[in-house]
Amino acid sequence: MKNIAVSIKSKNTKYEIHIGKNTLQELYKYLALRYKDKNAVIITDDNVNKLYGASLCKGIVEAGLNCRRISFTSGEKSKSLQVLSGIYEELSSFNINRGDIIIAFGGGVAGDLAGFAAATYLRGISYIQLPTTLLAQVDSSVGGKTAVDLPAGKNLVGSFYHPEIVFIDTLFLNTLGERYLRDGMAEVIKYGCIKDKRLFDRLSDYEDLKQCIEDMDELVYKCCLIKSAVVEEDELDRGERMLLNFGHTLGHAIEQYYKYDKYTHGEAVAIGMAEITKQSEKMGLTEKGTTKSLTEVLKKYGLPYESPITDKRSLIEAVRLDKKYYGNSISLVLLNKLGTAFIRNVKDEELENFLIV
Repeated sequence: MKNIAVSIKSKNTKYEIHIGKNTLQELYKYLALRYKDKNAVIITDDNVNKLYGASLCKGIVEAGLNCRRISFTSGEKSKSLQVLSGIYEELSSFNINRGDIIIAFGGGVAGDLAGFAAATYLRGISYIQLPTTLLAQVDSSVGGKTAVDLPAGKNLVGSFYHPEIVFIDTLFLNTLGERYLRDGMAEVIKYGCIKDKRLFDRLSDYEDLKQCIEDMDELVYKCCLIKSAVVEEDELDRGERMLLNFGHTLGHAIEQYYKYDKYTHGEAVAIGMAEITKQSEKMGLTEKGTTKSLTEVLKKYGLPYESPITDKRSLIEAVRLDKKYYGNSISLVLLNKLGTAFIRNVKDEELENFLIV
């Protein structure tokens, strides 16, 4: 098992990320030590609940806690104020107090919903991240971003609220469908693009997704190590941490344009990375050949790389709702070359040059 400590300077605290196989046993030991006779509330989606909910709850009870489960319909559409309100009602019916613990169990939607519920119910309850998807394991479970969506856009209501601890058990990936493994690979590729050329080259050298999966513990560790270092330097996403949004500005707009039905988050981010790099390379901002290398890796892992949207005006309007939009400009993440990235402040009148699709 590999461990990473994440320091949160604003709180003068740190939390640990435990990565490996069978880390669930470490979770049970942790709960028995810190929360015996308390309430643990699992917040998860119905798919994960059917697969693992009962066994997780059984392990928690055997650790000496009372266990409750809150389940919602899987999918991005559940990341809403309406579903969040229902979670608050259930927490209230369970008489949950600040001495209890919430467990965010599932993918990014479960992590965001449970984390935001923990941040806001009773003005803050401790929570644990237990991610089950590759995307959540390498990205969304680390860093303390919690949020829900509004009809106008993604993640528009949220807070920075860090988990007490993160347990990443890669055995959960054994029951993850291939599409969602590929979905998570988009975020792994992102880390190689913005921070680690050796990681990108490693992904290029694998024969296929199957060979990549055999090395997954190490890949998850490398991604979490990169993200934790960035979060330590810029907890509130006002500088260096923005680099983690490479591909996300266009990706979020694509997700919203299709009402979260056509593309997964990772698929939309893959398109965003490829399209923004194609434009920045044409403009002479990115090293020549970068788009070709990036596209080849995306193809290898079965990810899309071309935007199907021809309505540029609607796309630009969706981008303007992005959280990184300030006044009449937006911060876009671009690559100098593979392994290094920079933030470019783009004025409203320039935006179309970066988003021609």
